[in-house]
Amino acid sequence: VQLQASGGGLVRAGGSLRLSCAASGRTFSAYAMGWFRQAPGKEREFVAVITWNGGSTDYAHSVKGRFTISRDNAKNTVYLQMNSLKPEDTAVYYCAASHRASYYTREYVYWGQGTQVTVSS
Repeated sequence: VQLQASGGGLVRAGGSLRLSCAASGRTFSAYAMGWFRQAPGKEREFVAVITWNGGSTDYAHSVKGRFTISRDNAKNTVYLQMNSLKPEDTAVYYCAASHRASYYTREYVYWGQGTQVTVSS
């Protein structure tokens, strides 16, 4: 599975962005998908995860209620809708595929290249 993240950009605090992650290959629907982010000088951290069929999602406490993860298996795409953005959301955002829904980077086997999100105050 190859993953291509897009949709990042520069937005003011309080604004919104929607990230997309397009997957190649016919087995996309077999994977749980996660979003992670990495700010300069910090470790990569979990943001959100969705099960293979979209039946279950979970979020980091810092984004719960503001971000929504979803997927369209017919389009081989996972999304991250980000609302009420804050400067502390500034990071490179990565999508990743795992054999099971997980909070841990080590359990993800495929990674996208990342897309930059910058939130100005």
